[in-house]
Amino acid sequence: MKIADVLALLKRAGNRRTIDGMARYGISAQRAFGVTVGTLNGIRKRIGTDHALSLALWESGWYEARLLAAMIGDPARVTRRQMNAWAASFENWADCDTACFKLFDRSPLAWEMATRWTAAEREFVRRGGFALMACLALHDKEAPDERFLGFLPYIEKGASDPRNFVKKAVSWALRGIGARNKALHGAALEVARRLASSEDATSRWVGKDALRDLTRPALKARIARKSKRARQA
Repeated sequence: MKIADVLALLKRAGNRRTIDGMARYGISAQRAFGVTVGTLNGIRKRIGTDHALSLALWESGWYEARLLAAMIGDPARVTRRQMNAWAASFENWADCDTACFKLFDRSPLAWEMATRWTAAEREFVRRGGFALMACLALHDKEAPDERFLGFLPYIEKGASDPRNFVKKAVSWALRGIGARNKALHGAALEVARRLASSEDATSRWVGKDALRDLTRPALKARIARKSKRARQA
């Protein structure tokens, strides 16, 4: 499909009610058609992987086009230049998280960019760094614990950022790492407890938010089962 065809398809599929719903979820975009994620997934299946189209869709600036761009991109063709350019143009948590969750975390560059972006001043670039950490924790099944332990100092430092979409991503990253296995769960708990007792209000919020999740009985039971299977393997 050509970009003009995709944009025309998105325009036909959009509606005002979906745009109004975006605002309720804290999603602000300069240009949006109002297309549901379910519809975008259907279009993604029709297109498959098309990196050239992905780049063109992102450049169009339309919110749904950017979500679709992340869905159809080829991780093997992602470059540092692309990642930095997209990150610099993130408008909201949704295009940020979709780019990280659907495309960037599958690139070999994800580990490098995750830590680099946490030092950025812009809210959604910094969020992207922590979102990448959370996505890697979920999707990279083969990565050793040491790589995730290396993220913890960045998480602890970033926990004091009071901006809403940054602090939520910091908590997401910490919780994601802690959910991987017993060793990382213990390390994440230590960080969460330190943050929860911090004198800084934002750090306390992050620590308490992470602790609520990391101490859930269901999560601890799942980690115990993982540990048992690992010992038996």
